[in-house]
Amino acid sequence: MKRVLVAMSGGVDSSVTAYILAQQGYECIGVTMKLYDNEVVCSNRHTCCSLDDIEDARSVAQRIGVEYHVFNFTADFERQVIRRFAESYEAGATPNPCIDCNRYLKFDRLYTRAMQLDCDYIATGHYARISCENGIYTLKTALDAGKDQSYVLYSLTQNQLAHTLFPLGEMQKSQVREIAEQQSFLNARKHDSQDICFVPNGNYAAFLERYRGSKYPRGAFINTAGEALGEHRGIAAYTIGQRKGLGISAKEPLYVVAKNAAANTVTLGTQAELFSSEFDVADLNFICGNALKTPITLDAMLRYHANKIPAIVTQTSENALHVQLTTPQKAITKGQAAVFYDGENVVCGGTIM
Repeated sequence: MKRVLVAMSGGVDSSVTAYILAQQGYECIGVTMKLYDNEVVCSNRHTCCSLDDIEDARSVAQRIGVEYHVFNFTADFERQVIRRFAESYEAGATPNPCIDCNRYLKFDRLYTRAMQLDCDYIATGHYARISCENGIYTLKTALDAGKDQSYVLYSLTQNQLAHTLFPLGEMQKSQVREIAEQQSFLNARKHDSQDICFVPNGNYAAFLERYRGSKYPRGAFINTAGEALGEHRGIAAYTIGQRKGLGISAKEPLYVVAKNAAANTVTLGTQAELFSSEFDVADLNFICGNALKTPITLDAMLRYHANKIPAIVTQTSENALHVQLTTPQKAITKGQAAVFYDGENVVCGGTIM
């Protein structure tokens, strides 16, 4: 019998994942990762890291008769996810901490623990698919396009893919909830988490001031020509593409088009100036391990659940790409992930520079 370590967040997806695998005859070990200890890190009860979720996961594990544990990964989460987010945001980027959580927690620390427990696989409730042909593993989009999570999984390696199960990749979300209802899981109607667990309501500035214990000084709003427009209230209070809350009067709406942490400036521009069609990507991961030998046309996804945009992708070094989009896009943001697809297959991904 194959042993599987199932990551159970307390939500309906991971609960049904555990149920499906148990029904298929796997020896399942359910586990919830404890990611925080105090209100400075995580103060929102309605996210994926609420303490209540542990009890929800435990309840489901008991109901389906699988072993259950809580692993304390608070130090890893603080170092690999929260600190990375804070440092990147303070440097003027806008990172996606959910990608780092998958990369460094679920498919690193939790994966390592699974191997130490002699498990054959790790399983999660992600909506994505894995296929294998001639010994090469491919990450594919989920059948439920509206729930597809391949974007946040682009950092998976061949070894990780070989030992990972995504039972929900072939299912629709409606089917998952139906199974949970049939099994009387207490979280059958539980809402999916939306916010970053340690940034309630998306207030990055408030979180950073609480977490870092520092205030962010006021600085200059400038236009794209470098001319002063007014004073901002601290660079951490702004994100690329932001329009509301700027407090600047102008003949036409202005948007945040760039941030310069070193100079403590926030650049404002028109909607037209917010669009661009070229950018670079670094910190690459090629799912199948193959570099791009020549410029190639792929579909690029620049934000989670965004539309894919055709792009000409050129590898400029071992760890960098240059991207030319066929259609200019709004608010291409430094620090976000760019993930590239060939049809339903993830080719590679990296960080927008």
